[in-house]
Amino acid sequence: MKFHIDAQDVGTSARAVTFYTAHGMVQTPVFMPVGTLGAVKTLSPEDLIRNQVQIILGNTYHLYLKPGLEILQKSGGLHRFMGWSGPILTDSGGFQVYSLNDLKKISAEGVEFRSHWDGSAHFFSPEKVVDIQRIIGSDIIMVLDECISNPSDYETAAAAHHLTLEWALRSRNRFLESSGFYHFQQYQFGIIQGGIYPDLRLESIQQLVEIGFDGYAIGGLAVGESQETRNKITEQCVKNLPSDRPIYLMGVGTPVDILDGIDRGVDMFDCVMPTRNARNGTAFTHQGKLVIRNSQYKEDLNPLDPECKCYTCQNFSRAYIRHLFNVNEVLGLRLATIHNIHFYMSVTLQAREAIIRGKFLDFRQRFMKTFMDEGNKNEK
Repeated sequence: MKFHIDAQDVGTSARAVTFYTAHGMVQTPVFMPVGTLGAVKTLSPEDLIRNQVQIILGNTYHLYLKPGLEILQKSGGLHRFMGWSGPILTDSGGFQVYSLNDLKKISAEGVEFRSHWDGSAHFFSPEKVVDIQRIIGSDIIMVLDECISNPSDYETAAAAHHLTLEWALRSRNRFLESSGFYHFQQYQFGIIQGGIYPDLRLESIQQLVEIGFDGYAIGGLAVGESQETRNKITEQCVKNLPSDRPIYLMGVGTPVDILDGIDRGVDMFDCVMPTRNARNGTAFTHQGKLVIRNSQYKEDLNPLDPECKCYTCQNFSRAYIRHLFNVNEVLGLRLATIHNIHFYMSVTLQAREAIIRGKFLDFRQRFMKTFMDEGNKNEK
């Protein structure tokens, strides 16, 4: 993967990098909106482009079940199927299988599970997950891993960590011996596990680097641990990873979590939070979170965020968007989602600009002051 460090911040580990895929370059820090089933909910590809989205995330487990591999392959891959021309990263489905609880059975060979749609039985091996993502045609594919909740005891974390490493080697071998279907280069990231235990995390990193991947993801966080623990594990991982590969913190998170990760040297993030919160009537603004359903906004003709230049904030008032939610008009969900995605893109773009100027810490402190102080007022 062609990769270049554009800038390193002064006084923090924050960095701005550029890497290249067959469907375009990605400039970091970058947030990837979640398009689990081949769509970022309520938004079109044009909406994503207009709001400066560079790369989106799809999910192997969900796409494998619906729409299924046959139609994806007939369509020429997920890019053509959904009309998105930019880069796509696909999660291996490990987290989704983890969340199935009684519907899964894990062994050294892989994961046996039942579909949450119809109860039908399926099996994912590390090799099959690579094959599926070859058919999906994502630019960046993730290895199958075992994700556990935090905090878990040491023995549980160690067992999941060792299994993930075994699967990582099998996944890499399958990737290197196979080829894509659509005549463009795909890349593969390894996933660091080890729970909240530094020695397991270090062992995971050392063995994954020995295997050799195009990038590295920090997995197994944002699943129950404290913010302080998450930051410590993230910092440890980044310090021990190669500096010439993208670093991805999986499933994180709030704007504050993202800035914490950037501060520690993370390049890539994803989370359902901006889209899910939008559909539930919560907007992220420079003044904190705003619950638009609240009665205080019934006659409020201000935009969701006076500092925001997105389509929603340029054209609609809080009162109107509140009205849409209260009458169950789907346009309300769409307008709130447009705003939240634009806000997340804005935060990471401004962070990149601050890193290039060597002023990330100043930017972070200014953002946190208004987001936290004013946000406490908005949520009351």
